[in-house]
Amino acid sequence: MNSKRSFHSLGVTLILIAALAGGAAAQQAAAKPLPHIVILATGGTIAGVQPKEGDPGYKSGSLSIETLIQAAPGMDKMARLTGEQIASIGSQDMNDAVWIKLANRINELLATPDVDGIVITHGTDTLEETGYFLDLVVNSDKPVVLVGSMRPATSTSPDGPLNLYNGVAVAADPAAKGLGTLVVANDDLHAARYIQKTNTTDVQTFISPNRGAIGEAYYGKNRYFSYSTQRHNTKSEFSLDGLTALPRVDIVYAHENVDGALVDAAVAAGAKGIVLAGVGDGNATKTMVDALAAAAKKGVVVVRSSRVGSGIVRRNIELNDDALGFVAAMDLNPQKARVLLRFALTKTTDIKQIQKYFEEY
Repeated sequence: MNSKRSFHSLGVTLILIAALAGGAAAQQAAAKPLPHIVILATGGTIAGVQPKEGDPGYKSGSLSIETLIQAAPGMDKMARLTGEQIASIGSQDMNDAVWIKLANRINELLATPDVDGIVITHGTDTLEETGYFLDLVVNSDKPVVLVGSMRPATSTSPDGPLNLYNGVAVAADPAAKGLGTLVVANDDLHAARYIQKTNTTDVQTFISPNRGAIGEAYYGKNRYFSYSTQRHNTKSEFSLDGLTALPRVDIVYAHENVDGALVDAAVAAGAKGIVLAGVGDGNATKTMVDALAAAAKKGVVVVRSSRVGSGIVRRNIELNDDALGFVAAMDLNPQKARVLLRFALTKTTDIKQIQKYFEEY
């Protein structure tokens, strides 16, 4: 009888210990602080307001960051949120001053242990350029996520709130660390290095034509199945330290019967580099190519890209880059080739080294 009582007492004791341990674990989990995500607002359609309900027109960057957060309820369950207004512009007016201010602020915030990730609200027109710019100069592996929208906040079915919700979920996710600058749009997760806007008004405007999306961001649930293989963030040798401006680089567009006037105008305006948005595999008329070759001989760095929208412009395939003194953009479209060339020119004008940058970044 005493033996039975002993076993009974032991069982009760073990149950109590297990219950206490489980309670302690639950308290510990409950006490674990939420990740701190800072939302940096720059304006764009995601903060746009229509002058009249139902009208197609709208004014970008009209809403405050607090209003954007209120429109996406539930984010406070995923992260502790704070916000700052960096700018209130449509992204067609994005400029170097805002870029530098944004990147410097991101680096300041991510250098503190209190901040776990950044979400940037941004217009879609130049979002891909800003994302790639940040890929080159943000010196942290913590998540940096850009979100935008194709419909203004006051439209019948705005896409901005869910993009913001999913963007916060990605920025708060430890699995997103080290993936480079990311873009969340329409439930898809893209590397900023690869993404491209492809439609004027469709909510499914963003795709990564050469590599595809790197994951999914679906109602706060994230799935990753790829990553950027180029150098970025902590592996980038580029920096804004000591820079208040970037070298001027212009894009010239090739088409039927184009002459060299645009090239000559870029050189006259003081361009240190020129990106060719070429036909096909980065080509142009003989007249334009001759003008570009003349610019290269004057020390202007010329990069061949393509207006096609996908594919790779390889060296010495369509044109003899060695003889002409050109750089091949690889899979960077003209607007992103311009971003990289501007940073490359802060380091060197050596064509071989700049070509290496286009192969690595």
